[in-house]
Amino acid sequence: MDLYPAIDLRNGKCVRLYQGDYAKETVYADDPLEQARAFVAGGATWIHVVDLDAARTGDPVNRSVIAEIACAIDVPVQTGGGIRDEAAVEALLEAGVRRVVLGTAALEQPALVRRLAARYPVAVGLDARGREVAVRGWEKGSGRDLLDVAAEFADAGVEALVVTEIARDGTLAGPDLMGLAEMLDATALPVIASGGVGSLADLEALAGLVASGRTLSGAIVGRAVYEGAFTVAEALAALAPRP
Repeated sequence: MDLYPAIDLRNGKCVRLYQGDYAKETVYADDPLEQARAFVAGGATWIHVVDLDAARTGDPVNRSVIAEIACAIDVPVQTGGGIRDEAAVEALLEAGVRRVVLGTAALEQPALVRRLAARYPVAVGLDARGREVAVRGWEKGSGRDLLDVAAEFADAGVEALVVTEIARDGTLAGPDLMGLAEMLDATALPVIASGGVGSLADLEALAGLVASGRTLSGAIVGRAVYEGAFTVAEALAALAPRP
């Protein structure tokens, strides 16, 4: 199971939002590149980067920062936020990003996502309040059910589903194990869990989650690492297979 330490970018800084609320922002680092290097030094084998500004407006104001991170570290970068056309996907991949995550586009342009997934390493981001998938930087509801949307991409060729429970994101209150189990039941695609991790016990619970004979592909962590609940090395140990 892969660990994805998260770098959420807003105005060029490394931040975290509470439950996706842009008015409840904490700045953790002024230099995202140094933060990425610190994660890699701790043993991270992936970095998850989100352009919060682009997620909200579609304007990729942090793309140069993402490119700098991707070029400067020797582990793959997965990135999302405001990626809504082929040109944006190509620009990020050319900049060194390993995988792009499409959220709003998956709801509003599913045919585009299918075309892109046939050519590029694409994941679908499913960010939900309860079972309703949100779009446009989590600020608007789509009226669509999480599991129904996941089912639409079963044969689309996407590499993974990145599933976030918005109400838990940035809260340290623990992941939505029941919802993640439902997702594992509903799809054969790899599932990366995001939102709510606050302790090593939470990571161990994610690593031990089994539904329909399947386990999670990865876990995204943010605030807990920034606030010292555990280190990247400790997180990797918590996710490692047990003998």
